[in-house]
Amino acid sequence: MSTKDKNTKAILSVTNDIETDRRVHKIALALMEMGYEVTIVGRKRPWSNNIDRPYKTHRFKLIFSKKMWFYAEFNIRLFFYLLFHKADVLVANDLDTLLPNYLISKFKNKPLVYDSHEYFTEVPELIQRPRIRRVWLTIERWIFPKLKHVYTVNQSIAEIYRNLYKVNVKVVRNINPKVGLSFKSEIIEPDKKLLIMQGAGINIDRGAEELILAMQWVEYAVLYIIGSGDVFESLKDLVTANQLENKVKILDRMPYQELMQYTQQAYLGFSLDKGSNPNYELSLPNKLFDYIHAGTPIICSNRKEVASLVKKYDIGLIIDYVDSKIIANAINKCISDENTHKSWCSNIVKASKELSWENEKENLFRVYSNIIK
Repeated sequence: MSTKDKNTKAILSVTNDIETDRRVHKIALALMEMGYEVTIVGRKRPWSNNIDRPYKTHRFKLIFSKKMWFYAEFNIRLFFYLLFHKADVLVANDLDTLLPNYLISKFKNKPLVYDSHEYFTEVPELIQRPRIRRVWLTIERWIFPKLKHVYTVNQSIAEIYRNLYKVNVKVVRNINPKVGLSFKSEIIEPDKKLLIMQGAGINIDRGAEELILAMQWVEYAVLYIIGSGDVFESLKDLVTANQLENKVKILDRMPYQELMQYTQQAYLGFSLDKGSNPNYELSLPNKLFDYIHAGTPIICSNRKEVASLVKKYDIGLIIDYVDSKIIANAINKCISDENTHKSWCSNIVKASKELSWENEKENLFRVYSNIIK
């Protein structure tokens, strides 16, 4: 699908190191299908790997790495990068890149697209820091009502923004492309069920601690927690303190293809966000679609978007409270009821055909197709 002149340039901005941002990568590839020449701008961290992509990348080496000093430096650097580089379309990913993109779009009279990956001002890190949150809210309230091209990750967040700012916010869910998978039989012992929680944002209030402690009451299973996040190192200590080394394995983040080898073999996948903040309540995590594409039934907490999806396709079990005993009972129930598990697996095959990036990116094409004639 090519709709643009090959010299039509799009610059996408992110505050991460680009390497692990699969959403932005998918969107860059989709824009290339449309005929855009794509550059992604991010930052380079001390541990960042070299990246080889079919589009251009540019990563800032920053002096500051945390808090508002980082955001101030990044936004200033991004402003001047956008000022001195040609772009026919600017794409801001999340609120922390929106300000310089908006200023440059006005200065150069270029279209701006805003991709909101989450309900940014309601993330736990900002709720706990009200003064900093007010800064981001001020930026959002000033710019958002002026935007013409906006999309976000699910209907719940889109509806909030539509009501707040009277902007027609579209939805492009964070569904990954299907990947070719093959079994690696050496991952687990054949007489144990593999359980998995994965993700790059395994943070506070996402249920990882309760899931680990639930393994005290689960037999014939081994839990893998794979990824990264604010509580990741403390999870390792929790496993040791409760002598669960034989039941719980914690692995640092790994290449996506390798991660999905584990996911495909899993008997159950977990999404256990607590309703401690609006962002978690309305989230639709990437891992949910990874579980679906791997054919792995899901145990999830009763968060609005996640529970709705699991219920709609009948692909798992919803628990009302994130509690270790409740989680353990749910796991044991699933292990003992093979017929229900088989039914979920059958339903997931059907769901994966509908919930594919190949289908979802049509929504993305509709957003960009009318920006430049």
